[in-house]
Amino acid sequence: MDCAALEPSLYTVKAIFILDNDGNRLLSKYYDLVLYPSMKEQKNFEKNVFNKTHKADNEIAFLEGMTIVYKSSIDLFFYVVGSAQENELMLMAVLNCLFDSLSQMLRKNVEKRTLLDNMDGVFLVVDEIIDGGVILESDPQQVIEKVNYRGDDSPLSEQSVAQVLQSAKEQIKWSILK
Repeated sequence: MDCAALEPSLYTVKAIFILDNDGNRLLSKYYDLVLYPSMKEQKNFEKNVFNKTHKADNEIAFLEGMTIVYKSSIDLFFYVVGSAQENELMLMAVLNCLFDSLSQMLRKNVEKRTLLDNMDGVFLVVDEIIDGGVILESDPQQVIEKVNYRGDDSPLSEQSVAQVLQSAKEQIKWSILK
């Protein structure tokens, strides 16, 4: 057995994706591009995962040397993928954080249409939970606060966008003056 494979690493999550009840991709982020470098390989992996899990009542699956935790809600399937040696509880914490954050953001209406209507916020939630395969946050309340999602048409309030633009202008001005 390869010793390097058993070394602890911060790079816990290999991929995260959300599929509809037909197995079609709604969102996916792959953090280990060596594993599935092309879109074709990624979609093939997702199809295999969906075929193995969509009728099962379990919460965990092992496929192609990967540990996969998953959850379904109405017409959506949520997946978090890690290596075979990865701690299932860590992956499940990410999955629960993702689901609970989206549930809170979408006002407990976690279904395909609502998810698609709020896709910008969904991507922000995923990015707050995981960055490059490293778990950043596992508390849904903290994720929602960081995303600052209001639930209307925009994930950011108008004031925060204006503040960001003003701050950027000031930084550019000071870098030019130096």
